[in-house]
Amino acid sequence: MITNGGAAARNPDTSDWDAATYDRLANPMTRWGRVVLERLPLEGQERVLDAGCGSGRVTEHLCQRLRRGMVIALDLSPAMLAEARRRLALFGEQVTFVRADLARPLPLKAVDAVFSTATFHWIRDHDALFANLAAVLRPGGTLVAQCGGAGNIQRVHAAAKAAGVDLDPTHFATPEETSRRLITAGFTRVQCWLHQEPTPIAPGEPLETYLRTVCLRRHFELLPVPDREPFLREVARRLKEPVIDYVRLNILARRA
Repeated sequence: MITNGGAAARNPDTSDWDAATYDRLANPMTRWGRVVLERLPLEGQERVLDAGCGSGRVTEHLCQRLRRGMVIALDLSPAMLAEARRRLALFGEQVTFVRADLARPLPLKAVDAVFSTATFHWIRDHDALFANLAAVLRPGGTLVAQCGGAGNIQRVHAAAKAAGVDLDPTHFATPEETSRRLITAGFTRVQCWLHQEPTPIAPGEPLETYLRTVCLRRHFELLPVPDREPFLREVARRLKEPVIDYVRLNILARRA
């Protein structure tokens, strides 16, 4: 049992991602992202913001749809941006890389569309998030996104709490909350809904690596070093079944 977990969870760290490991593990996020990308109407010459590009695996598919357009690959993580630059090098000047915080006003010119997957749930202030996206999206432009929603990784949270670290799930929003925030920020034709994506992970080291790199990253590095690996093993044990109980929040909206 880990002590002082609640205090750690209330003060998430600002350390960078292990981008190379994330890229290797990101098959589920890539699969979902490609489905979400199909919802984005494009003619091929648009200027599109990928809000939280990560290691660039989904951004690569976005670039392939914009041969005459431009992609702004934005992320807060220097390590993720470095990985994305490597992956997307073949697209040359078609891609612009920007390091920025989506919770703050964005240093961008107007874009025709905003696309995002597996990012918004890492941002605490969704009111600021949607206001900042609206500010750079041209009138009539489209927002297409997916992130963790209400109920996301509840089993992982319960296992972590039983192991002594009480995670804060408040950034997993409901469709109703998200719709209200989008309308307040200046969006219209808003559609938000949840769906489940239970994701099996091989037990043992693969599951522990996935938990360390993705689900528990912010909290793992706040623990004393001797407690980290025992905590991971205990969470994996308490999960019983090696399945991450993902719930995805889907977002479609237009800038008014």
